[in-house]
Amino acid sequence: MLEVIGAGMGRTGTYSLKTALERLGYGPCHHMSSLDGDLDRIRGWEAAAQEEPVEWSRLLGGYHATVDWPSCYFWRELTAAYPDARVILTVRDPGRWYASVRDTIYRSSHRQPGWAGLVMRLENLVCPALRVRRRMCERVIWDGTFGSRFDERRYAIEVFEWHTAQVRAAVPADRLLVYEAGQGWEPLCEFLRVPPPDEPFPHLNDGAAFRRMAARRRRRVLTLRPLDSGDSTAVR
Repeated sequence: MLEVIGAGMGRTGTYSLKTALERLGYGPCHHMSSLDGDLDRIRGWEAAAQEEPVEWSRLLGGYHATVDWPSCYFWRELTAAYPDARVILTVRDPGRWYASVRDTIYRSSHRQPGWAGLVMRLENLVCPALRVRRRMCERVIWDGTFGSRFDERRYAIEVFEWHTAQVRAAVPADRLLVYEAGQGWEPLCEFLRVPPPDEPFPHLNDGAAFRRMAARRRRRVLTLRPLDSGDSTAVR
């Protein structure tokens, strides 16, 4: 049963929030990285993006929280299906958010031209689960969220800001926390009514870490070494 719904788009600190929620007892928390090798669930999200009937309790079975894509794309459906769940909208400076998405997950999961596209095709051959997940990302993120126009910076930022405004307007204030990862434990724990842990707030998966992971995966592909699910660069 979901207790927390993350409505913020990827690259707004969602992986750090996932880790924080699990530390606070709301685990496991679903995140794009949770889909590594889980073909049935990936296909379930893909079916949802095609507006097929969704049994949310099955698709998110076993999870107590969810953040990031693909679930944030369905924030309206999830907030209706789980009316007692708290909602966290992670936000970030729009310009910095766009640059982060462009330099990480867009290049990792969207079809690319030239040499980068060739490497992606090789990766897809070596790791079928990665191929299926990229196809789902196209439908949920690049086509579904941004209408195949993410490369238009102004338009993509407008979509990001529209999304933020829609969540703010639709979710009652007493059910919603608008949150930046840099704010640390205090507002998060106050919102969830739990004591803050005596440890630093997690700050994970910045752009440099993301690119290092992608580079490791490319090196393995170019030496024709098989990928395992843990090598699949996550949308975070």
